[in-house]
Amino acid sequence: MKLRDVTDYSAYLVLRVLIAAVQAMPPRACERIAELLAALFTYVVPMRKRVLAENLRIAFPAITDEQIQTMSLGMWRHLFLMVMEIAHTPRRVHRTNWRQLVDIPQVETIIRTMYTTRPSVVISGHYGNFELGGYLMGLFGFPTHTVARALDNRFVDQFINDFRGRTGQHMLPKNGSGEQVEALLASGGALTLLGDQSAGPKGCWVSFFGKPASTHKAVALFSLTFKAPTIVVGVRRKRRMLDYYIDVADYVDPAAPDFPYAGVQPMTEWYTACLERLIVAGPEQYWWIHKRWKGNPPEKLLKRLERKQQAA
Repeated sequence: MKLRDVTDYSAYLVLRVLIAAVQAMPPRACERIAELLAALFTYVVPMRKRVLAENLRIAFPAITDEQIQTMSLGMWRHLFLMVMEIAHTPRRVHRTNWRQLVDIPQVETIIRTMYTTRPSVVISGHYGNFELGGYLMGLFGFPTHTVARALDNRFVDQFINDFRGRTGQHMLPKNGSGEQVEALLASGGALTLLGDQSAGPKGCWVSFFGKPASTHKAVALFSLTFKAPTIVVGVRRKRRMLDYYIDVADYVDPAAPDFPYAGVQPMTEWYTACLERLIVAGPEQYWWIHKRWKGNPPEKLLKRLERKQQAA
C-alpha cells in the first residue's frame, strides 16, 4: 500500500471515530459543542477572518465590525452544526418522521417540478444544509443526480457519497460527466446543481450582491437545452438542530410560451437573484468563507453590468 493510501486511510479512520462520537451525543450537546467551536474560530483563533470580512462587506456595504463578528459567530455555528447533522441524519431522519423536522410551505411547487416525466433541474447554493436537501429529495421518492468534485481522500469521498446515495442521490464527477448529464436529462431525470461556484474568466458574469461574479454557464444550459422545469431552493435552519424550512425562491418552465429567461445570461441572472433572496433570509447560514468573487470581468462586460445595475 502506498504512503498516500496509508495517510488517507488513517484520516478516514479518525473521521469515522469522530462521527461515531457525535452520533452518541444528544442534539443539545451537539448544539453546545457547535457554539463553543464557533466562539473558538471567531474570537480565539479566527479562521479565514480576512476573506469572511471582505465577502460580508461586499454583500452588506453598511455592515459594522461588530456585526461582522456576530455574523462570523453565527456562520461557524451553522457549519459545525451542519457537520453534526450529517452524522445524525441517517439515524434520525426517516420517511415516518420527516414532517416533524422539516416545514415545506411551497410543497406543491416542488412536487410540480419533480413529479413529471420531463427532465427537471434543482438549483441551490452553499447555503443552509444543502446536503440534507439532497438526502430529503431521495427520501421523498425523487432520486436525483448531483455534479460534484471528488474529494482528494478517496476513502472519505466514498464515505460521503455513500451517505448521499443512501436515499437515492447519485453523484457525477465534475470533470468529464457532460455526456452522462445529457443522457440523464434526455431520459427525464432530475439534476441538482450548486449555482454559486466561480467559473473563472470565461464564465457567465452576473451581479451577485452588487458585484460581478463568474458563474458556470452549464447550469443555465442544462435547463434551457432540455427545456427542464427549474426550481431554486434553500434548506434553512430555524434555530435548533435538524429543524428546517425548505424555501422555494422561484420556479420557471423554459417550455412555457411566455418564458422570460431564454438565454444563458438572463437565466443565470434569474437564479443568482433567487439565491440572493434566500441568503438574505438567513445570512449567517451562507458560506462566507467561500471565495465567490474571483477576478474581474472584461471591461466591456463590466460596463454593461454597471448600467444594468443602475437601471435596476
